[in-house]
Amino acid sequence: MNATPDTSPMGANRIIPSAPASSAGAESRISARDVTVHYGEKQAIFGVSMEVPEKSVTAFIGPSGCGKSTFLRCFNRMNDTIEGCRVGGEITIDGEDIHRPSLDVVELRARVGMVFQKPNPFPKSIYDNIAYGPRIHGLVKSKAETDALVESSLKKAGLWKEVSDRLDQPGTGLSGGQQQRLCIARTIATGPEVILMDEPCSALDPIATSIVEDLIHELREQYTIIIVTHSMQQAARVSQKTAFFHLGKLIEYGETEQIFVNPREKQTEAYITGRIG
Repeated sequence: MNATPDTSPMGANRIIPSAPASSAGAESRISARDVTVHYGEKQAIFGVSMEVPEKSVTAFIGPSGCGKSTFLRCFNRMNDTIEGCRVGGEITIDGEDIHRPSLDVVELRARVGMVFQKPNPFPKSIYDNIAYGPRIHGLVKSKAETDALVESSLKKAGLWKEVSDRLDQPGTGLSGGQQQRLCIARTIATGPEVILMDEPCSALDPIATSIVEDLIHELREQYTIIIVTHSMQQAARVSQKTAFFHLGKLIEYGETEQIFVNPREKQTEAYITGRIG
């Protein structure tokens, strides 16, 4: 999807996305109901509800500190690792409550993979970066199965041709963009249903960013993807749905084209046109 500046009187800074693939009729993979997040006495998220469709890209946008990354981390319970953090409300994935007492959080994080802002390959070989997760989750039983999974994961991440002749070399020796695609391949290897991406391109140069964005387009054919981004242009390029957050509240959520071309809320319009940020 290409984005071009709007020259209409409504605002020269408006981002116009090309028409996205329609998500009309898509089934919800994730449902959030009245979700709240507190860090000690401070409330960071206020009663957020949304439905995230499957096999699509949903972008979270908003100013720094607005709660979009905090809300993203609710979906794989990464907030559980923060002392004093409390999450309220209900989140279901495929109808299953992710806060039920019997839930295996390790299994949840295999189903809901995460790619972080800064590439963080393990201090291991390229091969072992991919093989580590499937091994600990018991997804592979032989060297042949592991080999095949490593190859397929790297191919899905668009990295196989670049590294197939050096799988025994350290993942940390790759370029920044390659490291991020390695982390995406590592996430794919555990067979997730959902992939969370928290500013995955913020540490990358424009060429590497373009490669990762192309990869996101390809991956949405198989996975439900949620991406946090500070770049409205990136949200317009890669997503089918966009959620605008401000001060811990979900201000507006809808089709990406509608959000950028015809926002319903004045706060959304002010952010899109650069009057707040």
